[in-house]
Amino acid sequence: MRSDLIFGALSHVSNRYQLCQLASKATRKLHKPNTRLQDTTNDVLVRFRHNNPSGSSPVQNIPVAPLVQRRAA
Repeated sequence: MRSDLIFGALSHVSNRYQLCQLASKATRKLHKPNTRLQDTTNDVLVRFRHNNPSGSSPVQNIPVAPLVQRRAA
């Protein structure tokens, strides 16, 4: 049942509103044509049960090259 999937996903996300937002974004990105939207939503909730959906990997600092200013001639 979907309620079991939701309670399993709440183990990683404590806020239900945030869970709804993350699940809707993930469902939009993972949905394949000619499949049921309900099945995609269930797959997303199963993934959230096993993994932390809110950025489990650390953010990497990417060095940014300085911009070169051009002068008018």
